[in-house]
Amino acid sequence: QVQLVESGGGLVQPGGSLRLSCAASGRAFRIYPMGWYRQAPGKQRELVADISSSGRTNYADSVKGRFTISRDNGKNTVYLQMNSLKPEDTAVYYCNINTGRQYWGQGTQVTVSS
Repeated sequence: QVQLVESGGGLVQPGGSLRLSCAASGRAFRIYPMGWYRQAPGKQRELVADISSSGRTNYADSVKGRFTISRDNGKNTVYLQMNSLKPEDTAVYYCNINTGRQYWGQGTQVTVSS
């Protein structure tokens, strides 16, 4: 069983920054790909960024150049550094790990507003 706990969301002004964290427990974290997804009101959940076990990264076009995903296998944690935030980045952000079965965190709210 895998448990994912996100933190770091909040309210930020346009142009600001936030760093999300996701701590994983229960399995050999380092061998699995992980990702961050988001879901805005009335919209489907979408991939924001993911990172392979070897550290290869992939980003949605809408966040390229602004967001950075990283992982610390020693701490079983994956991060999402979000810079130059825009109102359209407002959403609940979810951490995901794929062990052959998908696991999700509880989500953390990010609101970008002046």
